[in-house]
Amino acid sequence: MTTMTLAPALLHGNDPAYYAGRADAYDDHRNGTTPDELTVRLGYLIDQHPDIHYVLGYAARVLEIDAEQRHITTVDTYWETAA
Repeated sequence: MTTMTLAPALLHGNDPAYYAGRADAYDDHRNGTTPDELTVRLGYLIDQHPDIHYVLGYAARVLEIDAEQRHITTVDTYWETAA
């Protein structure tokens, strides 16, 4: 029987802290933190957090949340003006 290391395949080559940062940004947003507040928190993390992988994960999720919000606003605005 061979021994395999599954972590790289499951994590797509990213550090586990990257996914911890994404999860924290997701949880913060689900708990009612606005995208603007998330951006401010990200600024603090960039300046003070010692793990760059965590910060990159948090930043990636904040950017996704921002893109999702812009898309929802654009679609809603389109239908309001088209009707």
